[in-house]
Amino acid sequence: MESLSYRQYLKNFALPLEIRYMKRQLIKLLSSPKLFVYSLVWLMVLVTVGTVSQKDIGLYASQQKYFSSYFFTFGFVPFPGGRIVLALMLINLISMMFKQNLWKMKKLGVIVVHLGGIMLLVGAGLTAMFSSEGSMVIEEGSKSNTVDDYHITELAIINVSNPNYDQYTIFGKPLFSSGNNLMHENLEFDITILDYMDNATLETAEGTSKVGFKGMLSNFNLVELDRDKDDMKNKPAIIFQVSGTFSDTDGIYGLIFGQSVPATLTTNSNQYVMALQKKKTYLPFAIELEDFKKVMHPGTEVAKSYSSKINLIENNIPRPVLIEMNKPLRHQGYTFYQASFIESPNGEETTVLAAVNNYGRLFPYISSIVMSIGLLLHMLVSMPNLFKKKKS
Repeated sequence: MESLSYRQYLKNFALPLEIRYMKRQLIKLLSSPKLFVYSLVWLMVLVTVGTVSQKDIGLYASQQKYFSSYFFTFGFVPFPGGRIVLALMLINLISMMFKQNLWKMKKLGVIVVHLGGIMLLVGAGLTAMFSSEGSMVIEEGSKSNTVDDYHITELAIINVSNPNYDQYTIFGKPLFSSGNNLMHENLEFDITILDYMDNATLETAEGTSKVGFKGMLSNFNLVELDRDKDDMKNKPAIIFQVSGTFSDTDGIYGLIFGQSVPATLTTNSNQYVMALQKKKTYLPFAIELEDFKKVMHPGTEVAKSYSSKINLIENNIPRPVLIEMNKPLRHQGYTFYQASFIESPNGEETTVLAAVNNYGRLFPYISSIVMSIGLLLHMLVSMPNLFKKKKS
């Protein structure tokens, strides 16, 4: 009976008290101002290290390593990346809202400032997780409804057998690990990844046996290069094996980004075009370039400004819009900036629009207003005490 009563005591009194104590200690730790200060100091260290490392590894690689990662390593030692630091700061601000001594009228301004900080960090998280940026290249008289990502690569297998439409099968870069087998119900064959290179070049194959190699690999070799600091200059490449057709189509193929001659593959019933391309986002509207204009600096071949007169086509209804260097187009969450242009030797002009989809775009503006209101409230609430101290 004594042991039973002791267990009842633990169940009804001791354990709930211990759990409440642990909760209080956890909230105390997570809501400590020291955690916010230490996180802020480490964030400053990341900014310094990331800025210095841009000289050696480039802007994009530095951003991915230090700011867009959860952890990074120096040698074998792991350190928290930017996402972990921002998550800790967000948890710290949210935990502070559970402090009972904070919910007082005289601390109303502090509460509002904390809410503004939470909104700012939530917006940063949305931007980091879901936002994207790329480019849209349009020749005069043509239109496009796709945005090509600046950095992410994908393998596209396009069935062009049907004269009415093309059937796309897309494999993303996370699947490009060596030895990975890619299969899809749309394909009559299997693909086995042999190698993926972030930057490569083509070299003529001389005096080497090319038995089993198909396409351009029958005449060329794909040679891996060091990754360029400017990620836009890298030309990714992939080598893979096609099997399952039980014909001469089976073999080893290679693709490189931007190759001029498309790679094709023919089975008994279908014809495919294979391409290594930047990830494409298909928009619910199209942009048609009607006219491109540029203004040159006097006596030079350097463009002073340039603009694109476009038709924004939605539901088959065109709407004229002028995109200039300091006047972007905002539509359905996308912002299109006039980034650059391409001029061919025969005089044909092509516009290059930078397309940004930022889900957290409004959060910095709203949070700044909220924090300003909080500071104003805190000042107004504190003013009577200041006047009392002055009189005394």
